[in-house]
Order: sequence, then C-alpha cells, then structure tokens
Amino acid sequence: MNSNPQVESFSNLIELIQKKLWQDPQYRSILQELGKGKSVQDNSLHSSSQLLLFKNRVVVSNDPTIQLRILQKHHDYPLAGNPGQEKTLKLVKQDFHWSGMTKFIKDYVSSCQQCSRNKNIHHKKFGFLKPLPILNCPWICLSMDFISQLPLSNSFDSILVIVDRFSEMVVFIPTMSSTTSLYLAHLFIKNIFSNNGLP
Repeated sequence: MNSNPQVESFSNLIELIQKKLWQDPQYRSILQELGKGKSVQDNSLHSSSQLLLFKNRVVVSNDPTIQLRILQKHHDYPLAGNPGQEKTLKLVKQDFHWSGMTKFIKDYVSSCQQCSRNKNIHHKKFGFLKPLPILNCPWICLSMDFISQLPLSNSFDSILVIVDRFSEMVVFIPTMSSTTSLYLAHLFIKNIFSNNGLP
C-alpha cells in the first residue's frame, strides 16, 4: 500500500476519469472503436489502459466535478502555491485535455480569493484625490447624467439631469433611453444654452 495520499488520490482520480469516460456515450464509442483496432477521425486520439489519450494527454469527459478536482489538485494544493492563470493552464495541459479547458481554468483562477489577495500590482501608485476647482460664477461648469429605465410616461423613459456646479441648480429634461448624441446636443442647446449661454 502506498503511504503517499497525494499519489493515492491521483490514482483514484484516474479511476474516476476512466469510469466517467465509459459512461459518456460519445467517448465510449471512441474507446470501443480504438479497442477493436479501428482508427477514429482524429488520428491524435488513442487508447491506453482504458483511458483515452489526446496527444499523450488524458482526455477528461465533460463532467465539471472531475474537471474541478483536477484543477484543485494543480492550483489549490499547498505545494502548487496557487499559480496564476497561465501557469495553472500549463500545468493542467501537461497531463489532461477536455473541451473548454482554457475558459474553465481562467474562470476558476480569476475567482480564486487567495490569488486576488496575493496578486502583484502592475500599475503606478494611485495619486491623491484632488478637489474640483472652486468656481466664481454660475453655468461655467456643468455635470450631466441620465436617470434611465423608468416607466414610460408621455413616451419618455429617461431623464437627462444637468447640474450647475456653482449654484447647484438642477435641470431635469425628459428624454428616451435611445437618445443619440445629436439629439442630446439638441436638448442641451434648447434647454441650457438658450437660457444661460455657452458654459
């Protein structure tokens, strides 16, 4: 009996992969064809010890539980050290193959809390927040935003909100969520520029 639990669990994993391959109708037929000595459409597939190999890598059925166990063994195991997406993908690709493997691994690693905590920062340090300058007269600096996804009222479903930063005066203009930039400019000229001049 082997005293190494890691090796034992790996052999258990291989047995589980074998079992799931034979339960999958697609892979079962390929294994049966290869067992009879026939060739399959993809010449890079061959059979060894009841396993299906693709370019000498073990083919894994489309069972997320097995794929997750393989990934945990190569990413979460303490000796693996939580490698990033590319390293984990490289480690898993050395021995295993399944369709959608790259996306599965990248999704898993990107959701790993330990990886996100330990990830190196690849940007410059954040600067200090600087307040906007204090203004000396109204309608020079404006802020604009939309309130959208409102119930339909008089054929409008959004509100364009324009705020003067100096006086904090607010103008609400009914509009549609499908408003184009050209129509937005028209609304601005009609409701702001015509009353207050160019900011």
